Amino acid sequence: MNIDLSFWTNASTRRKRIYTIIIVFIVAVIVTFAASFIPISKTDAQTINNQLNQTVNAHKSNGTLTEYIFFNNFEICLLMFIPFAGPIIGLAILFNTGIALGAIASAQNYPVFIALISELLTPVFWLEFFAYSTAIAASLWLARRLLQRRWRELKNTAIQIGLCAGILIVSAIIEAWLISLGI
Repeated sequence: MNIDLSFWTNASTRRKRIYTIIIVFIVAVIVTFAASFIPISKTDAQTINNQLNQTVNAHKSNGTLTEYIFFNNFEICLLMFIPFAGPIIGLAILFNTGIALGAIASAQNYPVFIALISELLTPVFWLEFFAYSTAIAASLWLARRLLQRRWRELKNTAIQIGLCAGILIVSAIIEAWLISLGI
């Protein structure tokens, strides 16, 4: 079996970065969705669902829901930027996210695939997963460049952190709005 990698070898660095983000995005979605199908006891599912609802309701009543969502997601995203460890941390977080999605579906008595389809229909999913995929891809690039002693990659990483922060701010605003609508 001979795999043609000319799409990669002939690509510019910018295109390779885009390819990396796309590949990481696909892996992230697969990990999250696969984890959502891991069986969990009804008691554990209800506990996870209740904890999430309590957190959301507390921040909703305090008027800090948007800020909470942003800072929670941005903190997670920053961990994903860590060279070498970021991809492992990121995929572990996304795995746990999948388990939580499955638990919420179970606690609310609807099939997991319905929860996943409903996630895919929200712009929040696409924005957050794009930010997380960008962070993990940046971590991979930063690790590679640090091994090559090419310190200029730190500038690219800083720009990507800013980009992810902007995306996650928009995502948090939309998510808080959707929660306020009861969606």
